[in-house]
Amino acid sequence: MIFFRYQMFRFIWLARPTGRYLHKDHQLWAPLTLADFEAINRCERSLPKNFNFAGDVLDQWSQKEKTGERPANPALWWVNGKGAEVKWSFEELGSLSRKAANVLIKPCGLKRGDRVAVILPRIPEWWLINVACMRTGLVFMPGTTQLTAKDILYRLRASKAKCVVVSEEVVPAVESIMSECPDLETKLLVSPHSQNGWLSFQELFQSASAEHSCVETGSQEPMAIYFTSGTTGAPKMAQHSQSSLGIGYTLCGRYWLDLKSSDIIWNMSDTGWIKAAIGSVFSSWLQGACVFVHRMAQFDTDTFLDTLTTYPITTLCSAPTVYRMLVQKDLKRYKFKKLRHCLTGGEPLNPEVLEQWKAQTGLELYEGYGQTEVGIICANQKGQEIKLGSMGKGVQPYDVQIIDENGNVLPPGKEGEIALRLQTTRPFCFFSEYVDNPEKTAATIRRNFYVTGDRGVMDSDGYFWFVGRADDVIISSGYRIGPFEVESALIEHPAVVESAVVSSPDPIRGEVVKAFVVLSAPFKSSNPEKLTLELQDHVKKSTAPYKYPRKVEFVPELPKTITGKIKRNVLRDHEWGRT
Repeated sequence: MIFFRYQMFRFIWLARPTGRYLHKDHQLWAPLTLADFEAINRCERSLPKNFNFAGDVLDQWSQKEKTGERPANPALWWVNGKGAEVKWSFEELGSLSRKAANVLIKPCGLKRGDRVAVILPRIPEWWLINVACMRTGLVFMPGTTQLTAKDILYRLRASKAKCVVVSEEVVPAVESIMSECPDLETKLLVSPHSQNGWLSFQELFQSASAEHSCVETGSQEPMAIYFTSGTTGAPKMAQHSQSSLGIGYTLCGRYWLDLKSSDIIWNMSDTGWIKAAIGSVFSSWLQGACVFVHRMAQFDTDTFLDTLTTYPITTLCSAPTVYRMLVQKDLKRYKFKKLRHCLTGGEPLNPEVLEQWKAQTGLELYEGYGQTEVGIICANQKGQEIKLGSMGKGVQPYDVQIIDENGNVLPPGKEGEIALRLQTTRPFCFFSEYVDNPEKTAATIRRNFYVTGDRGVMDSDGYFWFVGRADDVIISSGYRIGPFEVESALIEHPAVVESAVVSSPDPIRGEVVKAFVVLSAPFKSSNPEKLTLELQDHVKKSTAPYKYPRKVEFVPELPKTITGKIKRNVLRDHEWGRT
């Protein structure tokens, strides 16, 4: 991490007035305000032609710092648990991100619209490079550092990425596949150490100018691409616009996260997922709140709890798996410094965990439900009654319904697909498309509804309950895992003739990956424990480690069905005791 020195002094940035300007009464020009963004998010006001999150939001907060309209909270507060700490104000974030923007444009040779794969852990440079991409009109594509060479190869080739930005641990994987990536022109390394064939972000940043004019991006211009797993085939590229992310999470920040500019939010999401963008970039900074980050490469309950007792964190957001682990501890022993609001999402929350958390801490757990493609759909919000097991009510600006296979709205109590009713135009806060996949994009629409692919039930009070995926995607510890990806990895091993991968119940992770495996003749007499470990290691090396099957069952044959989906349905129902 290369920015410790910058906390010792503040950068002075004298620039032109920041922000896009909206014409009012054909006479006055004024920057868009938080109230404007909320009105746009509610669809009460039209989307401006141009919008840029760095220029219209971050630089506005920088101005408010100078005038004293924002408390003296950092914009970003990073610690590594070993004594290192970074605090940046919005003004410092602005100056540093302009330097980073110049690195991307000049020595890296990137231009507006180019796609940049960003594979970094929780280090300040991840935020810096994301903001620099916004300033320059580059399309950033976050990825977890758990990606294997095969995963990275697919992402770089499918996206035609011009640049990849990585930390040291990712270099060997990129080196092994770069010859197969004809569009890749620039490799940027974020590390204090140099590497042959790689540009050094540290060296280039030190000599870069802090003067950079933010690009006038269109509101619907591409900003980011997230790779999201499905039942079959490779992950889809869900593309978001400048406004879908930059304005579309305004109401989320105010009502679900309940943030004010004096708050400090700690969101535990991996940098590769859109939940990091929601809780650690857009929702938080739209409200002017401080984003707190702990490097924590591996989750540790003691470190986690010590952090809450040491730092004045007011708002906590993490996957249910984390809370399941925390309630195993004697939480009454800990006195959290300023914690007042706790949130969870990414997978269903067990009612008993919510009850245990409240009994031990006195704090409610506010669950939210959403998707990479459309953001937060349902949530338990402050001031609303929490019904155990429910993921809350539909949130603005969406009209959430339960529909049948023909697109008809179902009455309360009837199970169906969770869907969003569409008006005459597609909501700006939706993803733009699955890149290069018009068929999959079109398949999300049924009559006048966007279908989520999740099944649920709504009660007579408008509360929603999650039932399960309409497809076979497994959600474990907040990670989305496509069964086809795991099955494809398993079949590469000589011991595997056939496999079927489904979810299996787990008390900590909610559900985990389980593989039913038919063995080839030479391996049928193998030691099952040793072979299980061998197959697990094989999958970890073939695809991202979080996808490996934590449970493996060797079977003489799989159900005789026409499709893999039906086969998985039979096995999943058996696994969950539904047959």
